[in-house]
Amino acid sequence: MGAEAERAAEAGEDWDDVTPDAARRLVCAAVEAFAERGYHATTTRDIASRAGMSPAALYIHYKTKEELLYRISGNGHEKALRIMGAAAEAEGSATERLRDAVHTFARWHAEHHTTARVIQYELQALGAEHYTEITDLRRRTDRLLRQIIQDGADSGEFQADDVPGTTLAVLSLCVDVARWFSSDGARTPDEVGALYAGLVLRMVGADAV
Repeated sequence: MGAEAERAAEAGEDWDDVTPDAARRLVCAAVEAFAERGYHATTTRDIASRAGMSPAALYIHYKTKEELLYRISGNGHEKALRIMGAAAEAEGSATERLRDAVHTFARWHAEHHTTARVIQYELQALGAEHYTEITDLRRRTDRLLRQIIQDGADSGEFQADDVPGTTLAVLSLCVDVARWFSSDGARTPDEVGALYAGLVLRMVGADAV
């Protein structure tokens, strides 16, 4: 599968819940365009053309290009929050919860690397109100992971003198997967998740599980 077809297939998987079909096509086209060219270099005409629609048709469903980015960012960050919330609320030791959180979070950034690259690296292009809303989702995700690491530090499972700094390092490691991952690479998304989970557990000095 070529790079363009790969991006289109991935985007389609992410937006099955968007209706009607024309709105979904526009979101998928925006993901492809933003990932390839960057938000600021992409025009509404570019997006409409990729969706096989006229430029005027875009405004029937989305008022602005920024609204499309907001829709993409909100969807991705809500999924990240759900991933971290499921791990934080699961039963088991802090070590088990951290392993599962990192595995799933890194795997998602690999499986959905095109969408993830847009939501992680085009954040500053959002308008002030939307930026505030999305950064709140990011802070909530941060707090969930921080609590897992804090639980491990409190129980003696982890060696983490700087819990906020460790949290930032773990999140940065996982997010960066979206920048370099390729479906043509040597590792599958699940293998990347397993690798990163092991790296993070060693980072905090946890025993293998």
